[in-house]
Amino acid sequence: MLKISDIAAEKAKEILKAEGKEGWGLRVFIHGSSCCGPSYGMDIDENAAENDETIEKNGLKVFVDKEASESLSGKEIDYIKTEQGEGFVINGGEQPSGSACGSGCSSCG
Repeated sequence: MLKISDIAAEKAKEILKAEGKEGWGLRVFIHGSSCCGPSYGMDIDENAAENDETIEKNGLKVFVDKEASESLSGKEIDYIKTEQGEGFVINGGEQPSGSACGSGCSSCG
């Protein structure tokens, strides 16, 4: 199951409040794929779809569609600040064998 860090949940709730969408949730979905595995996208959504998995953390709802749910198992949404900027990231989990970045995948990293 996908996890959410405390800081990510709080930042997401701040964004929802600023957008006038308190009580809404985040939607996480597969946005594309490369040799390094799936790429994920995030959006704001009011309700879960029929086949979504809904995760709650500190009052934040996260909707994950069935397609993304399995590949997100064991990963965590976090919120980070670096010299390059700040934002949400998805960390952790195992990469499928044979798809490690740095092994000939020019689009990774």
